[in-house]
Amino acid sequence: MKIDEKEFIKLTDFLKKDYGINLINKKGLIEGRLTNLILDKGFNDFKEYLDYVFMDTSKEEITVLINKLTTNHTFFMRETDHFDYFKNVILPYLNGSVKNKDLRIWSAGCSSGEEPYTLAMITEDYFNKSGILWDKKILATDISVNVLEKATQGTYEAEQINSIPSNWKLNYFDAINKDNFKINNKIKQEVIFRIFNLMDDFPFKKKFHVIFCRNVMIYFDKETKKKLINKFYQMTEPGGYLFIGHSESISREDTDYKYVMPSVYRKG
Repeated sequence: MKIDEKEFIKLTDFLKKDYGINLINKKGLIEGRLTNLILDKGFNDFKEYLDYVFMDTSKEEITVLINKLTTNHTFFMRETDHFDYFKNVILPYLNGSVKNKDLRIWSAGCSSGEEPYTLAMITEDYFNKSGILWDKKILATDISVNVLEKATQGTYEAEQINSIPSNWKLNYFDAINKDNFKINNKIKQEVIFRIFNLMDDFPFKKKFHVIFCRNVMIYFDKETKKKLINKFYQMTEPGGYLFIGHSESISREDTDYKYVMPSVYRKG
C-alpha cells in the first residue's frame, strides 16, 4: 500500500512537531510498517486511516502508530561498557559526593525495561546492605504505552537473560517456568515507570545525577536533538552524567556537556 505525498507530509510534519520523530526520508519504512495495520483495521488507504488517527481524541491510535514506526529493540547489558563505567566510576563517585543519599537516575526511552532493571541490579549490588540508607529509585520513561506495560510486568524469556551474570538470575529473578523469568519485587520496587514524551516540558523538581537516553535520538533531526540535549543539561546535577547510544554523538558546539568517553558526557 502506497501513501500519497499529501498524507506523507501531513504525517511526518505531525510526528516531528509533536514527538520530535523525523521520518521525512522514511516513506518506505512508513508504508512497510503500517500497511498490514491499516488493512487489519479495515481501512482502504492511508488517508482513511490517518483521518481516523487524527480524530481520535484519546490518542490511543497515535500511540499504536508510533509503536509501529519506532523500533523498541533492546536487551540486557546492551553496550556493556556503559554499565561497567556506571558501576566502577560513577557509583563510587556518587557514594562519596551525594551527602543526602538521594540518588536520582533517569532511564529516558526505557523501552521494555531491560536498561532500568540493569541499572537497578548494578546499584543494588554496589550498595548491598547499606542500600537501605539510600533513596536509589530509578525513573524509567517512554512514549509507548505498550512497552511500558511489558516493562512493568518485568517478565522475560530465558534467552533474553542469557547475557546477565548468574548471580543476578539467582538473586533478582523468579522462575515462572523453564522458559520464562520474572524480575523479583526487590528490584521491581526500585524502578518507577511513567509514560512521558521527551518533547514536552520537563516537570521534574529535582535534577538528576545520571541520565541514560540511548538510541532514542536516532529519530531526531539536528535541531530537535540539540534542544533535547540542552534540556537534559539543565536537568543534570553539576558533576552528573549523560549516556547516549554508541551510534549517536553530540557536537561540542551544541552543548556545555564535557566529553568523557564515546557516548558518555559530564556536566562540569
